[in-house]
Amino acid sequence: MRNQKIVNLNLISFNQLKSILSIYFFTAGTVLLGFSVYLLLETLGYSSNNITSWSGQSLFWGLIYFFTSIFLLFIPVEFLNHYKLVNKSFAELITNILFTISVSLFFLIFVQLFFPATSQISLEVADLFKATSFAGFIVVPITLFLLNNISVKVEILNKFSYVIALMVWIFGTLIFI
Repeated sequence: MRNQKIVNLNLISFNQLKSILSIYFFTAGTVLLGFSVYLLLETLGYSSNNITSWSGQSLFWGLIYFFTSIFLLFIPVEFLNHYKLVNKSFAELITNILFTISVSLFFLIFVQLFFPATSQISLEVADLFKATSFAGFIVVPITLFLLNNISVKVEILNKFSYVIALMVWIFGTLIFI
């Protein structure tokens, strides 16, 4: 009986980690997609603040980051495939918050160590990933806490907790940009 509880707890924790990872990848892919659209608009001359020195460079990097964002958006759909955020008990809340902070910290350190800051565009992309991680440190845990407390009174929030957390993480990233 005890071993069955441990297996169920590990499975639930692994599914919660997959949910948090998929939300992070959806957020990072969305932010990178927005940046690639900005670079493509800069190619057409619709931007007053130019990051690149000529339109060919912004077209090149816009396409590179467009396909990178498509790949990041592809990861949760094909590999993680878990779109339910369970946040009903206090233990699940603490697990979700710890996974959110851990995933954000991992990607923050990863970007700091392995992303070269050689050009203005790479600095902007590193700042986007930093903003995504900082939103995961501050905004998302507060949202998870609020969802846990409010979902007791409003049952429909349990059904949409994944979407709410995703939208809050995306808009929270905008705060830190």
